[in-house]
Amino acid sequence: MPLDFTAIDFETANSSPASACAVGLVRVRGGEVVATAGWLIQPPPGHDEFMEWNVRIHGIRPEHVATASSWADQFDRLCAFAGADVLVAHNAGFDLNVLRRAAEATGQICPPYRSLCSLQVARKTYQLDSYRLPLAAAAAGYEEFSHHDALADARACAHIVVDAARRAAAADVFALADALSLRVTEPALPALERAVA
Repeated sequence: MPLDFTAIDFETANSSPASACAVGLVRVRGGEVVATAGWLIQPPPGHDEFMEWNVRIHGIRPEHVATASSWADQFDRLCAFAGADVLVAHNAGFDLNVLRRAAEATGQICPPYRSLCSLQVARKTYQLDSYRLPLAAAAAGYEEFSHHDALADARACAHIVVDAARRAAAADVFALADALSLRVTEPALPALERAVA
């Protein structure tokens, strides 16, 4: 099985995980980047206030997303790009939570994505003082990118996983996870409602 996955990164408007305002996506096939996509998003209603702290981090302001597609309108496009791939992100719990919460906020069903965290991969692969994305990406040979630009961050994640797989002689993301004593996270299954008798 080849090294195939989609790297993903979200930027958020505020502290709500549903407040996605930008996404970056990088498709990897056989260890090579074959497609990229990134766009601004109008966050779901009720989660669309831009906080100064977030704006300072990524530079995205309300006027930048004024003509962007809403989360509900772009959700199918995002899912079509990702397909059934394992999603890779730096601190994957955050990005997968954004995906799920924004979908919930707009009444959409999030596909049951599996994920691998490039932050965990970097910690097991490199000896660094900090595993922040710019430093981990530099260790993978990917330097000088615009941190907190969603597409640039997704591309950096992809490079970390490709480099780690090469170093571990891992043929795919599952073999990489095994080699590093990590796991590809399976989606949480919804709890079955218990019938009350």
